[in-house]
Amino acid sequence: MRTARQTGRAGLASDQRHRPDGAPVTRTRPPLAAPMLVAALALAGCAAEIAHAHARQLARDYRVTDPPLVHNTKVNMGLRDRGLCYHWAEDMEARLAQEGFRTLQLHRAISPGERLFRIDHSAVILSRKGDPMQAGVVLDPWRTGGELFWARTAEDPRYAWRPRAEVLAEKAAAAGLRESASTGNRQ
Repeated sequence: MRTARQTGRAGLASDQRHRPDGAPVTRTRPPLAAPMLVAALALAGCAAEIAHAHARQLARDYRVTDPPLVHNTKVNMGLRDRGLCYHWAEDMEARLAQEGFRTLQLHRAISPGERLFRIDHSAVILSRKGDPMQAGVVLDPWRTGGELFWARTAEDPRYAWRPRAEVLAEKAAAAGLRESASTGNRQ
């Protein structure tokens, strides 16, 4: 595929590409889009490096030596202090927040355990500032015991992510209803 750099109408830069049949394919973008894209990718790369390194550090801090569910059992038995999925999410969010990214946004998410043999699962989602979490990338070091799993939120093969606050509000409302029913209170 041949390319040629051209300036199109209104001072917009374009890449002239040619299909195999020789017909031109032109995409037009503002002249500053390329440097802005490079800067955004560099920032995302920085966030990715931090997330990968911090996931490995958390695995050492949590003394992870087993698959996630075995480690969860150790935490629940008091043999380890931390390492449940919400600990990983909490600590990953705190570390990424320290960077003060101005163009990236952190979201806390939960995938409710609505299926048989599934428990709620927590993670951090990173997106461009202002984008919904579904447009972001899931950062989930719990799933692999310290090696960072990442995927586009909507394409995660195992979990259906929802905003953490929304899931917790639903659980609180459901718990309130169960408590009212069990005490016989009518509101």
